[in-house]
Amino acid sequence: MKKLLVIALLSASLLTIAQENSDSYVADHYTKREVHIRMRDGAELYTAIYSPKDLSVKYPMVMQRTPYDCSPYGPDQFPNSIGPDATMMKEGYIVVYQDVRGRYMSDGTYDNMRAYIPNKKNKSQVDEASDTYDTIDWLVKNVPNNNGNVGIWGISYPGFYASYSLIDSHPALKAVSPQACIADFFFDDFHHNGAYLLSYWKVTPLFGPQKKERTTADWFSFPKVPSKDDYQFFLDVGPLKNLDTYLQPDDEFWAQLKTHVKYDEFWQKRGLLQHLRNTKPAVMFVGGWFDAEDLYGPLNSYRTVEKNSKTYNTLVMGPWSHGDWARNNPEQIIGNINFGKDISKFFQENIEAKFFRHFLKEGGKGPSGLPEAYVFDTGRKEWNTFDSWPPQATQKETYFLDGGSLSRETPIVFTPMEFVSDPNRPVPSTEDIQQKGLTPRKYMTDDQRFAARRPDVLVFDMPVLEEDVTLAGDILAKLQVATTGTDADWIVKLIDVFPADEPETKEVAPYLRMSNYHMLVRSEVMRGRFRDSFSDPKPFVPNQPTEVDVKLQDVFHTFKKGHRIQIQIQSTWFPLIDRNPQTYVENIFYAEPEAFKKQLHRVFGNSTIEFTVLK
Repeated sequence: MKKLLVIALLSASLLTIAQENSDSYVADHYTKREVHIRMRDGAELYTAIYSPKDLSVKYPMVMQRTPYDCSPYGPDQFPNSIGPDATMMKEGYIVVYQDVRGRYMSDGTYDNMRAYIPNKKNKSQVDEASDTYDTIDWLVKNVPNNNGNVGIWGISYPGFYASYSLIDSHPALKAVSPQACIADFFFDDFHHNGAYLLSYWKVTPLFGPQKKERTTADWFSFPKVPSKDDYQFFLDVGPLKNLDTYLQPDDEFWAQLKTHVKYDEFWQKRGLLQHLRNTKPAVMFVGGWFDAEDLYGPLNSYRTVEKNSKTYNTLVMGPWSHGDWARNNPEQIIGNINFGKDISKFFQENIEAKFFRHFLKEGGKGPSGLPEAYVFDTGRKEWNTFDSWPPQATQKETYFLDGGSLSRETPIVFTPMEFVSDPNRPVPSTEDIQQKGLTPRKYMTDDQRFAARRPDVLVFDMPVLEEDVTLAGDILAKLQVATTGTDADWIVKLIDVFPADEPETKEVAPYLRMSNYHMLVRSEVMRGRFRDSFSDPKPFVPNQPTEVDVKLQDVFHTFKKGHRIQIQIQSTWFPLIDRNPQTYVENIFYAEPEAFKKQLHRVFGNSTIEFTVLK
């Protein structure tokens, strides 16, 4: 069950529990074949191939490569569903799943976010691009009744492998859909701008210990946390180094996290963005506006391909958390907010299936019928289409963060605001008191009133809007700050404040009301030591005014008439991110308890925030 939970939370690839009965759709309509495909260096990768029983036509292949397993294993074992979605499963595709190198039933050593090797010299130099190429080459030559066209899709880590397939792609690869794809591990998942995402610590063993042989069973174990209150658990644990006792001693990934605490060569060479150039297959990047895990990846991968390649390239962003678009929820609800009915079904039937059908079954001839950008307005709760993303009809508007107000007018006198930040009493990232799952999700739309009422959170409000305002693109906070310490985190949150007469909904938690609800729309952290360079951290000079830029990922959100736009600024966000000691230490993973000290922080009135506004 634990493995299935991981798959559901992190990859969303096989979303149903495997079943053995013969009356499932897959078992009735597909045959299954299990093979080990030999790579150029001799390693063999386990591959499951599901082929339609109807042999009257030839079928394209769609493939997913995953580190999360290809269960159910066994030639007579079938899952409830296969492929990206039910529409495609019933249209007929040859569906392929593969355990990547070093995972489950595949040979070799696993390398977390394996680095790409350009200009390979010999067959011993392998990476995920070469493994994908070798796999496709074998499939088109050895799988009966295929039409020679291959597509790849994947969500989360499988999305990373999907993006990877764009590099040195096989000629038969015609369509790729990286979804919630990791683009760079220093800015996705476990890190945000140099801050460690403590909320992901529980899943560390997924990527750490190496297996010793081919296996269908997990060889890793998740930490046993004694408390059902994550905030208190991590606070009681103290410095990060005390978490060692909860993990297996051979957890390589934990050792990597603790060793590579800046954007050094280890992380840089594992990034994909620098290699997404002159890509050939058609590509559709998919992401969720409220994806707490991988929002950076799809947005920045789309931009990179758009800039550096001439291929068909499109972007889909919906009101989803991680992997929601692959589920069949009749209503799309995140936390207390309901975004509408059958949103994922609409995507599967009218966007995803159309993309693969056009390029794999129709040869990519003529218009695809899809726009450049299919994006969901999370304020109006409706789909929009654009010829580019961000839309061309946008402009930058700068607002001053001065004395608690958010104004376009340059203040006559800049009014600084200050607060005491205490790492031993950090601002919670949610007001819920419970043991969280393996990764956080709900907080992305949480009510922020609890934070606004704390003295260590600064609040900047715009007057009540007299007309709708739509933000469509990125957000840049240019903070002018000072601290009595030598290090600090700076967290910026964009909030939609609902009016007092906002109607109640059935989704809202019993302890909340929609009246004056403070909906989190976007948020980001910048670890202050990295303000000038992610590879060359440096301390603050105490009490010296310093510029810290915090870039927030794109939004597409309409703040309606009668609402207010609010910005909150704070320096702790726990246990979403780890605690910054606020005194500079070379490696926070080895900080001692006495390093964690409260400091006075100032945000000066000449600080600004730049919005991308749709006109």
